[in-house]
Formats: sequence, C-alpha cells, structure tokens
Amino acid sequence: MRRLLSRMSEAFKKGDLMLLLLCVVTTIFGCLVIASTTAASVSGSLRYLLVQIGAAGAGIFFYVFISSVDTEFFSEHRTALVIFNSILLLMLIPFGTDNNSGNKSWLAFPFLPFDIQPAEICKITYVLIMASVMASYQQKVSSIKSVLHMVGHLILLVGLNMVLSEDLGVSLIFVFIFVGMAFAGGVSMIWFLIAGGGIALVAPIIWNFFLDNHQKNRIAVLFNPELDAKGTGAMYHTVRALRSLTGGGMTGQGLFEGNRTQTRGALFAQHTDFIFAAIGEELGFLGCAVILLLLFAIIGRCIWVGARSTDYMRKLVCFGAASALIFQVIVNIGMCIGVMPVIGLTLPFVSYGGSSIISLYAMLGLVSGVYARPHATSHERYIRPPLKTY
Repeated sequence: MRRLLSRMSEAFKKGDLMLLLLCVVTTIFGCLVIASTTAASVSGSLRYLLVQIGAAGAGIFFYVFISSVDTEFFSEHRTALVIFNSILLLMLIPFGTDNNSGNKSWLAFPFLPFDIQPAEICKITYVLIMASVMASYQQKVSSIKSVLHMVGHLILLVGLNMVLSEDLGVSLIFVFIFVGMAFAGGVSMIWFLIAGGGIALVAPIIWNFFLDNHQKNRIAVLFNPELDAKGTGAMYHTVRALRSLTGGGMTGQGLFEGNRTQTRGALFAQHTDFIFAAIGEELGFLGCAVILLLLFAIIGRCIWVGARSTDYMRKLVCFGAASALIFQVIVNIGMCIGVMPVIGLTLPFVSYGGSSIISLYAMLGLVSGVYARPHATSHERYIRPPLKTY
C-alpha cells in the first residue's frame, strides 16, 4: 500500500496537472448546471449532485492511479484486456438493465447502490488494445494482416455491445476511435476508401434489416424535415431542445430560471443527453461558448501530449482518447441543434452520469501517463521482448 501511494504521489507530481485542472473546471461547471436542471425533479437536485461529485472524486483517483502505470504494462497484457471487455459485456445477460433508456446498457448488481455502464469502461481498454495492436505492426501498419487484426477487435467489441445492449451511440464511439487512431497511426488511405465503399454496399442491408422504424425516422428526418414538419414525431425532442437552446439569447435566463429547463417534462433528459440545450437557455450563448472552449481545450491538450511524445504507441493512446471526446462532443451538440440523430450520448464532463465521469477521468489518466513518460526508457528498447500479435 505504501509503495502504491508513493507511486501515485509521484504520478501526481509528474502527470499532466493542466489537463486535470481543465477536467475539474469543466466538471464543476457541469455540476452547477446539473443542480439547476434537476431542481424541478421529484427527488430534487441534491441526489444527482452528490452522485456526480462522488463520481468526480473517484474519477480523479483513477486519473492519478492510471497516470502512475506505464502504458507498456497495459500493452503487455492486451489479451487480458480483451478478455476483460468480453466478460464485462457478457455480464449484461444476467445483470443488464435499461434504466428507462430503451437500451440494456447498465449492470445492476444487487450489492451495489448504483449501476455501471460497461461500455464506458470498455472505451478505455479499447484505446489501449488498438494502440497495442498497431504498435505491434508499426512498420507494416497498412498490411492486410494488420488491418484485419484491428478490424477483428472492433467487430468483437461492437458486436457484443450491439447484441447485448443495442446501444448504437456507444458502439459508434468505438468505430470513431478506430477511425481516428487508424488515421493518426498512418494506415493507408486506400483502406479508408475500401471501407467507405463497403459501408455504401452494406448500408441498404443495415437499413432494411437491422434498424427499427424509430431509428430510420430519426435519420431520415435530418435529410427531409417535412417527414415531421410539426415536430411531433422523430423531431419531437430536437425541436424542444432547439427552443430551449435559442431561448436564452446572449446571456441566458439565469441558473434555476429557464422556462423549459425548470418545467418538469418540457425538456427531455435536460441533465444528460440535452444538457447543452439547458445551458443555452439558462446561460445563453456565452455559457455555451465557455463550455465549448473548455472541451476543445481538453481535446487540444490530449492531441498536444500525443504530438509531444516520440513513442508510436503512446501517441496513439492520446489520439484515441481525443477521438472519443471529439465524437461525443460533435454528436451531443449535433443532437441539440438538429443535425445529428438522437442516439443518447452525453456531453463529456458536463452531463450527469457516474460511469461516464469516472471513465472519462480514467481515460485521460492514460494521457497524463504519456505526459509523465513520453518516451520509452532505454532498457525497454533493448531488453523488452517483441509484442505478440494474437
């Protein structure tokens, strides 16, 4: 225990404190908004606020703890991470619950007072798995064997998540992490063109046989608003979000004062998926600008730490974390302004959600670890056995 505390203390000193500060400031901003958006709920805002603060505290612990572990250690145990992901998702069979979301995405253990979203944890391990696989093929990352290996891990994770939870939103995060890391890792553009052609070929099959009617409507209405001109169908939640987002003007109506935010049922998921709309109503354009600047600063910091490192795998870990954040920010805000389908993704560090906030801090703990150890040490270069490619 003493050795662990010593390592964590050293990691805290050498880790990326600027990144941690940005995350904490964004979380504090989010807690203020959560307190406001849940004030009109039946149970009041205190419960939500305490859960978010507690999760943030646990997240900071994991940020520091993971910062203390060398990325090479995770890479050397890649098979264990794959098995861990599979078991975690398979536990949705006996313990899965939908939390009234329509997706069986949470684990409800009878001995825990809170639920766990396993896919959020898998985001962290998937970044590590991808970075490790690509590093093992570093000199031939565009080879058929390399690409098939990467795609195999993606299919395994997305397949399990979709079959067991039907959560399309989180599944798409894995895909975007894959694309972002493959692009940053130097995979040939030919493979991206092949993938684009493959998607175009299978899209009609997916549309006709794998999507429910409500999922089709949410996508189709983006291209033809006349399908729901009155905003009573697929655009119902988006229309309400847009009214809230634009109802605050430049400075907003004030915290705890938003017309729709403070009226129960007027704004759907105002503390989770549509919290950005609530920020627009209560804090206006300036509040939205502040939160966007904070999120872009976090993403930019991840990219900067990755670019600063000379180690291929460490770079990819940072770019993978940045890719996950970019996708969530774009989709969440896109849902609020009507340019993305409603697929249930939270706004990082702002939306309510214990699993989400802890996993985000833990994932950025990987980036902090790269900041503390941007280069492989000399003894690793010469005596470390080659990475296995299974």
